[in-house]
Amino acid sequence: MMKVVDYFAEAGGLLTVNEFCKWASIGRTKLYAEMNAGRLVAKKFGSRTLIPRAEAQKWMEQLPTKH
Repeated sequence: MMKVVDYFAEAGGLLTVNEFCKWASIGRTKLYAEMNAGRLVAKKFGSRTLIPRAEAQKWMEQLPTKH
């Protein structure tokens, strides 16, 4: 039986830490620094840290642009 958290992660609503790091091309240390600074919102499900895709998109959009 699939856990609810796994269902939502597979359905595309949530990213795991590894998925987010791959998507954003950053390391885990930078990811946790962004979360600790309050620039990226993540959810905890037991020991798992999951990032909602909407929050990932918001984080990406607020990054400075290079001119």
